[in-house]
Amino acid sequence: MSGTTSAVQSRTVGVLVAGQVLQGLGQGATLAMGAVIANEIAGASLSGAAATASTLGAAVASIPLARFAQRLGRRPALALGAALGALGSVITVVATGLAFFPLLLVGFALLGVGTAVGLQARFAATDNAEPERRGRDLSLVVWSTTIGAVAGPNLFGPGVLIQDALGLPPLTGSFVIALAAQLAATALYLIALRPDPLTLARNRPVELAPADAGIVRGRATLFFAVGSIAASHAVMVAIMSMTPVHLTTHGATLVIVGFTISLHVAGMFALSPVFGWASDRWGRMPLILFGQALLAAAVVLVGVGSEDHVAVVVALILLGLGWSAATVSGSALVSDLVTGEARLKVQGRTDTIMSLAGALGGGLAGPVLALVGYSGLAWVAGVLVVVVVVWALAVSRRPALLP
Repeated sequence: MSGTTSAVQSRTVGVLVAGQVLQGLGQGATLAMGAVIANEIAGASLSGAAATASTLGAAVASIPLARFAQRLGRRPALALGAALGALGSVITVVATGLAFFPLLLVGFALLGVGTAVGLQARFAATDNAEPERRGRDLSLVVWSTTIGAVAGPNLFGPGVLIQDALGLPPLTGSFVIALAAQLAATALYLIALRPDPLTLARNRPVELAPADAGIVRGRATLFFAVGSIAASHAVMVAIMSMTPVHLTTHGATLVIVGFTISLHVAGMFALSPVFGWASDRWGRMPLILFGQALLAAAVVLVGVGSEDHVAVVVALILLGLGWSAATVSGSALVSDLVTGEARLKVQGRTDTIMSLAGALGGGLAGPVLALVGYSGLAWVAGVLVVVVVVWALAVSRRPALLP
């Protein structure tokens, strides 16, 4: 990489980092308040619909945003997604005031488009990254979500002041803060993400340009990489989305709920640069398996200690760490395996499958919680962890497929 390209790459990562800090505020507010608002309006059995709608929104938006980026570049695609997330904040406030559940789901779905922006931003960081730094650059963008996403669930207090001052419905003040942050992210992408990283990447030589539409290595390994990301995301969303409901029904205040989700989100993002560096240093597969070990530890802790608030907090931290290790290393593996014009298409499909898996996990979590309780939900989610481990062992036996 030339000095000029290296400087542009550093600037691009910096802009993406700043955008993700802002986007994280919207994501954090949704994580903390979404299930609570849905529970207030529609009852416990539909409390998981907030996470489901958000992840479905991300799923539906991922491929169109990728195609939009392919035609016009990363800059307008990321800005459009952030603007739609801002619209979601507005609709969520209106729907809460009207206690109109279908409109609330629309708001959460549009907030999910903001999540799709974060998913695309992590891949945008790899557009011009050298292979030996791909995991680290990707993980820095993932890490940057920590600041906003950890702050988001703790915006309940300031949000109350804002909603009271503006005469807004209860529980919606934090979404006003998220709205301002998402609009700021929109402006940032439009103004500062220059030159467009995807346009710059197209002007660089394509490494190892293969004959099969850009896939560099075995398709079986690529399927595993995408599947491991999706399964890990489903486990995380299923358990996380029901934690606010579980805690509030067991006497926890919204402040405690916000603090718990903040620690979980910190686990999701804070150590992602470490996981990115480790995946560059020791390989993607060991880090994917390490992520599954952390997810398994979270499942066991919730399964045996769901009545202990401290145990739940520790489990949520482990859940976030496991998701981070699996997602960072899995995403880097996807970028390793695909190059050229095929890369953007596969990245969009990866994000769609990941979000659909999260939507399925969040959607089933409410009924499963009602049927077998919070501990039972964890054990059910743990089945996916076992599937990924067995799949990983099978793929590892294929020679020369994994970095």
